Amino acid sequence: MALIKEIVQQALTSGYLSVVAEDQLRSQLQSNYDSEDLDAWIILQRAIVAGDIKQESRRKKASLSPKAKDASSSIKLAYQMAAEIAYAAAVALTMTKNTKDQPSLGA
Repeated sequence: MALIKEIVQQALTSGYLSVVAEDQLRSQLQSNYDSEDLDAWIILQRAIVAGDIKQESRRKKASLSPKAKDASSSIKLAYQMAAEIAYAAAVALTMTKNTKDQPSLGA
């Protein structure tokens, strides 16, 4: 099965994310992945929100009512914020601890 970063690269190149690729991403996100894969996934989410990548699974939802489109925009913003938070958490978790610089209680 392809790595997350490979699937993302293909989507960025083609401007299209198939249902099969989405399923592969879901599967990969439930198993082990590295920080490069997480970075790639965040880039993919940003590209989808920006409209640079079209999702096959979203084609049927193209004829939504205006109220549903507003809700869709809110969901996209929530996804983007979640991606930003996930990225920040990944960066924080990969940072080395330097106990000399960290204050402690009573010191």
